[in-house]
Amino acid sequence: MRQEPVGPYFADFLCRERALIVEVDGAAHSTSEELTQDARRTRFLEEKGYTVLRVLNTEVMNELDGVLETIFLALEKRAASGPIPQAPHPSPLPAGGERG
Repeated sequence: MRQEPVGPYFADFLCRERALIVEVDGAAHSTSEELTQDARRTRFLEEKGYTVLRVLNTEVMNELDGVLETIFLALEKRAASGPIPQAPHPSPLPAGGERG
């Protein structure tokens, strides 16, 4: 998992193999405007076939085991649902043609 572009957005953490995105939200994601923008972003990503998990910075800092368990369960669920079509790579592949 790592930060990568998906359409016009950058996912905080992205696992293309399981089509899972983890977004870590801070205090800036509490205003009405930000929540509306987050909902639009989540809708776009889900339409592209991704599952989006949103966790708070405070959860990562204070409840990391719970956050990791949630991510693990989501990955496990995606694996159990069968093969996930590969989304097109957002930028040209390296000279060797391998995905990063």
